[in-house]
Amino acid sequence: MKNRLLWLSIGISQILFLVLLPVWLRLLAYLHPVVLVVVWSCVTLLVFFLVYLIGKGTIVVPNLLIKSVMCMYSLGLFILLFFRPSNQEYNQVNLMPFRTILGFFSGDANFLVAFYNITANILLFVPYGVAAYLLNKRPSQVKLIFFPILSILLIEAAQYFTKRGSMDIDDFILNVLGVGMGYLLHPIIQKVVVVK
Repeated sequence: MKNRLLWLSIGISQILFLVLLPVWLRLLAYLHPVVLVVVWSCVTLLVFFLVYLIGKGTIVVPNLLIKSVMCMYSLGLFILLFFRPSNQEYNQVNLMPFRTILGFFSGDANFLVAFYNITANILLFVPYGVAAYLLNKRPSQVKLIFFPILSILLIEAAQYFTKRGSMDIDDFILNVLGVGMGYLLHPIIQKVVVVK
């Protein structure tokens, strides 16, 4: 049963990634090529999780492996956030909540760019919420609230001061929402992922 779920997960995830490859390649126009690795990793992990959840299988994962994967994921996210193509200029500040998000919904931006910005700002931070519970049985309020908020604020400020991104309250809101979604998804993920 476990081998069948493993091979099914590998097959579906790789076919899905390849079928959507034209979409991923369009993102390279304004993002670092590491986005392909990050998207591939996310698609693969999501499909593995869904296949094992539906198949009622479990995956035993050592604590050290989760920490290692999160370190590599954080490095990929760092590259994605701070090493964008040099033809883009960032010096904007938006401190008005929902202004950028509403701008995307108004049709001012290309649909793919708008969709990517909103979904990526949420989904790329979901793993941090999940990992907070996987790595700590009972994380403190400081770890659950203060640390994510401070970290995301530092990322936004660093993007602005290094001119590698804009400082946007909407990015902050969406990132924090992503971490919160990770917290909410943890009980479901615990049905599949067993940390030892």
